[in-house]
Amino acid sequence: MTPNWTAIAPILMLVASNVFMTFAWYGHLKVDNRPLWLLVLASWGIAFFEYWLAVPANRIGRQVYSAAELKTMQEVITLGVFAVFSVTYLGEKLTINHAAGFAFIALGAWFVFRGPL
Repeated sequence: MTPNWTAIAPILMLVASNVFMTFAWYGHLKVDNRPLWLLVLASWGIAFFEYWLAVPANRIGRQVYSAAELKTMQEVITLGVFAVFSVTYLGEKLTINHAAGFAFIALGAWFVFRGPL
């Protein structure tokens, strides 16, 4: 069975866009002694690339997924990327409370993708 690239491409593009956006929003937290305006400008520059991935991902994905499914996918991917980022880049620890919160969000995603009850 050949992969349906119209279904897979948006997922891969959203993962990549989230990596950019996570660095744009949170990467500056490890940068000291820089003016805020410079950090904002750098974040905008990083976010530019995020948009070049996120917008086409949603346009392509709309052929296969509903808007609600695309948004849910985006949020779940965002949490996954952020969890990895916060541990590896920021050096933070994930707790059982984080896991429980993520599990509830995953449950919500399951309901969105499940379809009508």
